[in-house]
Amino acid sequence: MAHTALTPVFVGLRTGLHVLFAALTVLVMVRAILAPTESSGLVIAISAVLLLTYGLGGVVARPREGVRVATAGRTRAGSRRRIAPLIWLAALSVEWVALVWLIPEAAYLVFPMFFLYLHLLGRWWGSAAILGATIIAICALGLHGEWTIGGVIGPLIGAGVALLIGLGYQALAREAAQREALMDELLATRHQLATTEHESGVLAERARLAREIHDTVAQGLSSIQILLHAAERADGERPGIEHIRLARETAAANLADARRFIRELTPPDLDDHGFGGSLRRLAETQWATDGLEVRVRVSDEVALPMQLQTALLRIAQGAIANVIQHAHASVATITLTVEDDELLFTVVDDGDGFDPRQSANTAGRSDSFGLRAARERVQQLGGVLVIDSAPGLGTTLAVTITLEGVA
Repeated sequence: MAHTALTPVFVGLRTGLHVLFAALTVLVMVRAILAPTESSGLVIAISAVLLLTYGLGGVVARPREGVRVATAGRTRAGSRRRIAPLIWLAALSVEWVALVWLIPEAAYLVFPMFFLYLHLLGRWWGSAAILGATIIAICALGLHGEWTIGGVIGPLIGAGVALLIGLGYQALAREAAQREALMDELLATRHQLATTEHESGVLAERARLAREIHDTVAQGLSSIQILLHAAERADGERPGIEHIRLARETAAANLADARRFIRELTPPDLDDHGFGGSLRRLAETQWATDGLEVRVRVSDEVALPMQLQTALLRIAQGAIANVIQHAHASVATITLTVEDDELLFTVVDDGDGFDPRQSANTAGRSDSFGLRAARERVQQLGGVLVIDSAPGLGTTLAVTITLEGVA
């Protein structure tokens, strides 16, 4: 049995049983020496053999916790493990009967024998063996001397006490085994939960980085591609140089974002320009391509948590990137209003529009990742994202968030 809180109790009971058996056997030997009779030599010899046999029980009758041998699949080694303790107990019983026949003091050895019977033979067979040993002890005491009430009641009381203690010992052993099994199950469950939480954390971090990369680096690379294509199509030298300059600035901004991923700090553009300033800077540089005018209606006096500013900035970047790539719009407007702890953030364009139901059917495509990432960001903030669009009527992306729920 593995170590539990009850292990010292078991060790103490077993040690006490061994000491009691040895002490009573030595008492018999001392009695034979102090009051010599014709059978004293034989008593001493049998007592020595009894002690030796009992000592061998530590090898052949040692309890093996957790060993269960099925009847149908019983092996030869398993049979030996079951039979050897029984043979040892039978030999010990025969030696005790021979000793108690020779000297009455040997009847006291029946008390530790009770525990051996109950431990090795089980509840029912052990109880029967205790009853038989009690009758032998009573008869031995009566034959060696006079039949007395103490000679009868003493062994009976000893048998009853031994039976109660033995059954209590077995109940404690079963409880300890159940607790050990429960502890193993709890440890296994904790390990499984820790593994699951780790995997969930990894997946959540991957999703977060995917959104960050899509809304920053990927969109920046897309803008760089558009600018370089425009530079290739430019007829004069100056227009081409202007497009290349914008592409270089966009690349520098994306490089700063990539470094931020490594440092895991807040967005540098928010630190330097604030939320409204960051949107205006993007509108004047990265988004000022392909004829799109981005109007930013965000007051710099609105104080928002950094987590919320970052999420709204990424949502705006993803939304404007979709406008540039798909809407063919000329004007897009970004608006932020806060009233009664309720934030409303909208991105409106006058482009071609689309059918939101058809977009939902193609949610697995890579070009729909921006909308999915925006929804995930809004859900993490406890808000609601609504897309209102129709072919030829432009698109409105509206985010509603209650500020009380945002740390």
